[in-house]
Amino acid sequence: MAVKLGGEEEDGGEVSEINVTPFIDVMLVLLIIFMVAAPLSTVDVPVDLPTSNAPPQERPDEPVYLTIQEDLSLNLGEARISREELASRLDALTEQNRDERIFLRADGSVPYSDIMEVMNALRSAGYLKIGLVGLEDPARAEPAASPPAADPAPSGTGR
Repeated sequence: MAVKLGGEEEDGGEVSEINVTPFIDVMLVLLIIFMVAAPLSTVDVPVDLPTSNAPPQERPDEPVYLTIQEDLSLNLGEARISREELASRLDALTEQNRDERIFLRADGSVPYSDIMEVMNALRSAGYLKIGLVGLEDPARAEPAASPPAADPAPSGTGR
């Protein structure tokens, strides 16, 4: 509501005109903010991740395998152990060599949080070199190993 305070009082009523300029300025600023922020909030960006086709590294003569079964039980080598005796059994097996690499295998249905719990238990026991064991898929690694040629050379040409 606005009131004229001038000397002339012809109408003496209220001015009912709204100043729209600040409203338009605010709307334009909000429009620019949303135009900039909308592309940044996109989460599902399509990415074609490469497969691992690196040659396998040499394994030690007697690797230490720690396996997490589907029922979340632990096996050190072939022997089933409890989580409480993990550190002492590892110390006995590695002769307290904390630089020994521990190969961690887990069933595909084991949740990531349980794998992290075991890795934290290994870290708190002093074993920082942990290798995650997985299966290689040669069918998926083949295309990454040899990219297709753009212009194949003709075959069967005579000499």
